[in-house]
Amino acid sequence: MNEEHAQAAADIAEVEAANTGFYEALERGDYEDLSDRWLPGEDLTVSCVHPGWPVLTGRGEVLRSYALIMANTEYIQFFLTDVNVSMTGDTALVTCTENILSGGPAEDGNALGPLVGQLVVATNVFRRTADGWKLWSHHGSPVLTESDEDDDEETPS
Repeated sequence: MNEEHAQAAADIAEVEAANTGFYEALERGDYEDLSDRWLPGEDLTVSCVHPGWPVLTGRGEVLRSYALIMANTEYIQFFLTDVNVSMTGDTALVTCTENILSGGPAEDGNALGPLVGQLVVATNVFRRTADGWKLWSHHGSPVLTESDEDDDEETPS
């Protein structure tokens, strides 16, 4: 493998690790680690779209949204599938499917509220910095399941 291919493979591995680290920080509810994974400052305005939310722009607004999610989620786990990395220069685009299992606050003395599964397709854009790959943008869209689609279809008579 020539040097160029070796560097590209190393970059892709670093981006994959940064992407995985983002989800792991969210799973742990580690706000400091999660914050550190986003581009610093407001020079390049970061953005985020959570499923069903409006576009959030700027570090403050984006990070507040994660603080809110963490404060209202007792348990969350991401199983990432279909992970694909594309790169051009110092920008990397990661697409993946988030298979999410989450639980809310406990009900009636239980340790955890009911667990809910959700399927979201995500696009994460990373920029290379002196401190490694940092998130520039996250966009998540819900995936309709077949049962969701069946509700919208009329039954033939």
